[in-house]
Order: sequence, then structure tokens, then C-alpha cells
Amino acid sequence: MHPSQIPALRGFWYPLVRVEELDAGPVAQRLLGVDLVLWKDADGAPAVARDRCPHRTAKLSKGFVENGNIVCGYHGWAFGRDGKCVRIPQRAEPAATGGKMGVAAFHARAYAGHVWVALDSPRADIPVFAEDGDPAWRRIPEFAENWACGALRLMENEFDNAHIEFVHQATFGNTRDPAPAENEIEEFADGFVARSVVRAANRNIGADYTGLATGATTRTTVHRWWVPFLRKLDLEFPNGLRHRIVTATVPVDDTHTRLVQWVYRNDTDADVPAAKAIAFDRAVTLEDKAVLETVDPETPLRAYLTAERHMPSDKPGLIMRRMLLALAEGG
Repeated sequence: MHPSQIPALRGFWYPLVRVEELDAGPVAQRLLGVDLVLWKDADGAPAVARDRCPHRTAKLSKGFVENGNIVCGYHGWAFGRDGKCVRIPQRAEPAATGGKMGVAAFHARAYAGHVWVALDSPRADIPVFAEDGDPAWRRIPEFAENWACGALRLMENEFDNAHIEFVHQATFGNTRDPAPAENEIEEFADGFVARSVVRAANRNIGADYTGLATGATTRTTVHRWWVPFLRKLDLEFPNGLRHRIVTATVPVDDTHTRLVQWVYRNDTDADVPAAKAIAFDRAVTLEDKAVLETVDPETPLRAYLTAERHMPSDKPGLIMRRMLLALAEGG
């Protein structure tokens, strides 16, 4: 699978950075092989454009923001959120160029504390997270970082119950029972939900994260996947704690992925400090990263049933491949 070669993927929303990261000035990002510059316009709303000035191809992300416009640091050309050139210091009237001096602009919006970007007209809305803004829940930002692996490989891993015992031996695996929890899967037009009860070790930073004193516990999971690379994992523990993880595996290009993740919890910082919740999820993701960066970043799509060998616990990933293949061929 080469995400940059599937045009339909350009029409989905992807979270790239936290909104507050734009307060300091323009930020460079890459999505589906396209170099982007993100900034805040005069109203404080996020804007995004191709990260190349049309004059001499300098990166706009190395420039600055002035009156809500992105200004090239090379010759001072300025561009609005729609990509139109609004100022050329060396000319009296930039409009005299007939609009030929603009840059490609894309869709951007702020939601759930992050800036989401779509390169083409969005095919669907960003999923609504009911916890966001609900006083019964706190939102904890966790990670926004690039990994050297494919986006689908990383997303499949999130639904893989068979790797827990082996990859996560230092965190919540190593229960001496390698049989993976079975998933009950319900498909939708835009993805699926998988439900399972996962046995988990509960020790050290894991106990700090759950607030449980026992050495073992269970995770009752409701795991939602949205085409193409977004998931929400609802973890419920015996003490009533709900830890809901939102993860986007954003395709930077065909061989790199931006892991963007935050969580919602129904406890308070007095119960479990945010730093301890993050520390556990950080340890888990680093265990995954150590393995996933050794895997072939390309996931087979057209021959997804035969190009690799499978076992029953791979079913969520195979559904993803089937749905993404249909998107690639019909989208």
C-alpha cells in the first residue's frame, strides 16, 4: 500500500499538531507526501498551504505570520489562508499579476485540541468525541511524532490482541497466557467496532495508571476504527476507570507515519496525575515502535489474503485492508 498514490485518501481529515503549537508561528508538516505550512489567521483559526513560495521555492514555514497571513522569509511575499498572494513588497499591487502568484491552500479546522487537515474536499466529517468539552471527562494530550513505519501497519497493530503477550512484556503483557482475546466485530460503512475482554498484567507504572493495587486485571474494550487511519479505544477497568484513547496514524508519506494520540479519562488529576497516565501509554507505544520500525512499511492490499500468512486474531487488520482496497479502487 502506497498511501500517496491513493487519491481518495486526500479527502479525509487528519490531525497533525496541537492547536497551541501554532501560537509561536508557522509550523511545517508533511501529509501524503505533500509538504505543508500551518499557521493561525487573523481570527486565530488554523490555515494550511503548500510549504513552497511560488517565487523561488523557499519554505514558507521558515517565514513568519503577519496580520494573519503567512509571509515568506526570503522576499516578503505574503499569502492569505486561501493561498492568494496579498502582498509583494517589490510591487505596488499584487493583484496586477492576475492571481498567478498564489500557493495551493487546503482545508484546516481545530477540533479536540488539534489541527485537522484535508488535502481535498472532505469526504466525511471528523468523528464527534462526546467526551470533548464534557466536564465529567478530562482530555490529556499525549503524542504527536513521526515513526519510520507505514500508517496501515501501525493502525493494524492497535487492534492486534496477539502481540500483547510478547511485545508488551514490560507493561501489561506477560500474563503467561499467549492466547489472544477474541474480538466481536460489527462492521459499518466507515469502519467497524471490535469488542473484547483482554487479560492484562497490572504492575509498576501500570498500577499507577489504573489506580488498582492488584497484580492482574482485565480490560473491557470497545474499539472503534474509522476509515482510513483513526481509532478510539475505550478501556474500562474493574474500579470503574474509563481510559479512552484516540489515535491517528497519519500517513506522512509511504514509509513514515505521524502518531497523534490523546486520551479522555473519567477521573481527576488528584486520582491519577496526567503524567502517570502518559508515562504508561508512552512505555506501551515505545514497545510497539521498536517492533514496527523493523516491519516492511508496505502493507499488501490487492493480494491482502495471500501475500502474507494470517491467523484468526488478524481479522481486524484484514477488514481494514479490504475496506481500503475498495476505497483505492473505487474512490
